[in-house]
Amino acid sequence: MALLIRELDHEETVAAYPVLRELRPRLDTVAEFLAAVDRQRRHGYRLIAAFAPEERVVAAAGFRAGECLAWGRYVYVDDLCTLPRARGNGYAGELLRWIAREAAATGAGEIHLDSGNGRHAAHRLYANSGFTAPSTHFVRKLDSTVTPS
Repeated sequence: MALLIRELDHEETVAAYPVLRELRPRLDTVAEFLAAVDRQRRHGYRLIAAFAPEERVVAAAGFRAGECLAWGRYVYVDDLCTLPRARGNGYAGELLRWIAREAAATGAGEIHLDSGNGRHAAHRLYANSGFTAPSTHFVRKLDSTVTPS
């Protein structure tokens, strides 16, 4: 059986938890993960998974469509991860190709994602998949005890 990639519905979402927990360890429990995905789905988040021949999820990606003045219509990849034991088999690249076909079909002109500075293997994948790094993403953490002025 060949690699299968498909979108996960609500009931199937739990199958992606072991994969995305690798990327998002703050989601300590399945319940937290499912609640977070449900909240994101209300804002257009979609979850796809790559199933290995043994019919287990070995890689997953979460993405959403959007539109803004800077980029026009785009797809943003929020989450992309492969189980450590399955890395190097092309699963993440296949997920990115699936997302690219979906983005093109929906009229998006670009795909965007952010990646941690130290994730060099992921950066090679993105470069080999046609991504460039035209900007730097800045973040400011907010102290919940400070009120805005």
